[in-house]
Amino acid sequence: MPLFTLTTISQQKHFAGLQIRVEHESQVLNCTMRFSVFLPPQASADNPVPALYWLTGLTGTDENFSTKSGAQRIAAELGIALVIPDTSPRGAHVPNDDAYDLGQGAGFYLNATEAPWDKNFLMFDYITCELPSLVEQNFPLNNRRAISGHSMGGHGALMIAARLPERFVSVSAFAPIANPIHCPWGQKAFAAYLGNDQERWQQYDSVELLKARGLMLPLLVDTGTADEFLTKQLNTEALIAVAAGLPDARVRYQEGYDHSYYFVSTFMEEHLRFHARYLLA
Repeated sequence: MPLFTLTTISQQKHFAGLQIRVEHESQVLNCTMRFSVFLPPQASADNPVPALYWLTGLTGTDENFSTKSGAQRIAAELGIALVIPDTSPRGAHVPNDDAYDLGQGAGFYLNATEAPWDKNFLMFDYITCELPSLVEQNFPLNNRRAISGHSMGGHGALMIAARLPERFVSVSAFAPIANPIHCPWGQKAFAAYLGNDQERWQQYDSVELLKARGLMLPLLVDTGTADEFLTKQLNTEALIAVAAGLPDARVRYQEGYDHSYYFVSTFMEEHLRFHARYLLA
């Protein structure tokens, strides 16, 4: 894609790097999309840097992570870019739902097959194809990528890494919706976006994918014991069970932490340093 396809919305100097927010016309999602990029001070045309892709949770946008995570300080030190997409297609012509857990803000990082969602809600293709092509042609990034996310975004990170491990060097997640075919959020979204075919559902379920395919990538997952969604939505125990059979996987409980960005920001530095071991190798 040519450089002029991006329009800069905002740009701020941050920890000697640049925090940039842009928009573009997405051919995959058939709407105008926004995303954010943090470029560390080491990034230049002569020194392209690796990137961590961050996937945000339900109701969020690219701004949740860029304003609340505190990730830029460590990313600037390490020389790692941050690529932060939105959670779904947006716009007046894009289908939506009155509930917070379906429609705009709730894309679940899958490719919808059911009307009316199938014209716009192709987030799997956007995250794995259109977005990397766009950012790597317009910013000084190399092709070494890691992926992480929170809640619905943690589901997306694990699922995408399980399906396309060759695209990434490592994967992590915070409080992921690990087994969505067995929780209310996932069942509602998958039925709407994918119909009633359970085989389609399994293609986007991290626990089921890891059971079937395994995972050779290094994996780190943290979930708080005081997370209000732990019992009903996250299915962390199912992820712990399947991770026990993986070669390089840690799934941990963090005592007393909830589902918020207070939790995410607390462990962000450790996750970034985890990814740096592989991104900068």
